[in-house]
Amino acid sequence: MSTEELKGWEPAIRLSCFAAVLILMASWELLAPRRVLTVRRSGRWPSNLALVVLNIVLARVLIPMTAVGVAAWSAERQWGLLNWLDYPGWLELLLAVFALDLVIYLQHVAFHHVPLLWRIHKVHHADLEMDVTTGLRFHTLEILLSTILKIAAVLCLGPSVVAVVVFEVLLNGTSMFNHSNVRLPQWLDARLRLGLVTPDMHRVHHSVIRAETNSNYGFNLPWWDYLFRTYQAEPRLGHLEMQIGVEDIRDPRHADRLPQMLLMPWRKPSA
Repeated sequence: MSTEELKGWEPAIRLSCFAAVLILMASWELLAPRRVLTVRRSGRWPSNLALVVLNIVLARVLIPMTAVGVAAWSAERQWGLLNWLDYPGWLELLLAVFALDLVIYLQHVAFHHVPLLWRIHKVHHADLEMDVTTGLRFHTLEILLSTILKIAAVLCLGPSVVAVVVFEVLLNGTSMFNHSNVRLPQWLDARLRLGLVTPDMHRVHHSVIRAETNSNYGFNLPWWDYLFRTYQAEPRLGHLEMQIGVEDIRDPRHADRLPQMLLMPWRKPSA
């Protein structure tokens, strides 16, 4: 498949992978849940999924140039660091995926530690439970800022179209996987953490305890948390007793309704 063909097929590839992972993880949650949910899916899923649709539409309208399109443009003009180096295609793919994943890790850290960005990112953490749809729940402003950042990273790095498509599919799929309410054997979770963020690892990040919220930032690769010492193995209260969400938003009417989610960055914190 040529670069132009892959660029044209990119939306279909991403949508197919998205649907497959969403169905797989939702089914797994029903068959082998990790935690008993205290807030019903019927109250959360419609708003979480509606936000996904809104974000896709607005991102396409407001930022018509995608990261994949920028990668194709950069390749034609030999723009970006990876376009200036001579190495095998498989190595370029690995370097690009690792570099882009590091960018997303650093972006995530910034969204926690810059107060204005935290107000936007808090929409993701305000979900009162954690399941596959939490991995898709981001405020529209965060999606737009993240898209702009990815485009800038692609311009600087110059990854191939293949690498960007692979990264986008991995990022979306692993986000749904590691936010899922699924049970894994402890031995398997420990082995997977060597190269992949697992649901138990990322669930710590969604604790209401702020010190735990500010840990385990990785979406895809866990190595950045190990390297930068932001890793926490387990929540203090254990996975079954820990409280999910943020301290100042505990009412489902404020946490799990689409209009309130969109307005959340501008709401004054309340007890």
